[in-house]
Amino acid sequence: MYGRLKDMGLEVELPKGAFYIFPSIKKLNLTSEEFCNRLLQNKKVAIVPGSAFGIGGEGYIRISYCYSMENLKKALDSLEEFIRELSN
Repeated sequence: MYGRLKDMGLEVELPKGAFYIFPSIKKLNLTSEEFCNRLLQNKKVAIVPGSAFGIGGEGYIRISYCYSMENLKKALDSLEEFIRELSN
């Protein structure tokens, strides 16, 4: 998960024992809520906006990785495609 997010160009810290990861989406020029809503609408992938965790969470998204590897791969493929589309 960590390596895949880094390969997408996202800034992210390596988790230390949690089952979620909190990458930055600041460079994509969307609020975290807008990013998550558009990702859900366009790619059917649900993640949590960082703003749900307080003002300091804005500009981040929270992704849980307590799912099967198959589901995670599908979600990451969709996320990568979404980010690529935003960047064009």
